[in-house]
Amino acid sequence: QVRLVESGGGLVQPGGSLRLTCAASGRRVTIFVMDWYRQAPGKQRELVARLHPSGEKTYVESVEGRFTVSKDDAKNTIYLQMDNLKPEDTGVYFCNAVPHYEPWGPGTQVTVSS
Repeated sequence: QVRLVESGGGLVQPGGSLRLTCAASGRRVTIFVMDWYRQAPGKQRELVARLHPSGEKTYVESVEGRFTVSKDDAKNTIYLQMDNLKPEDTGVYFCNAVPHYEPWGPGTQVTVSS
């Protein structure tokens, strides 16, 4: 069974940075398409970044130029570098593969506030 564990979230001021980590165990996940999602309070989970095994990266428009997704094959880990954070980036961030593994990880809370 694949286990995904997100970490690295926290409270940060607008304009600040965080690096999220998605550590996978049970199966090598970096050979698959890997996604980062976020779920803001009262809203549905939304896809914010996608990393293809080829290295191709795609982002939702609202984070383009501020977020960078990457991976470490040796560590079976996916990262999300988030710079110039805005209050609207607040939410719980999750990672998952395509197709999704169940259950989802616990997520990591990101709060952007002054």
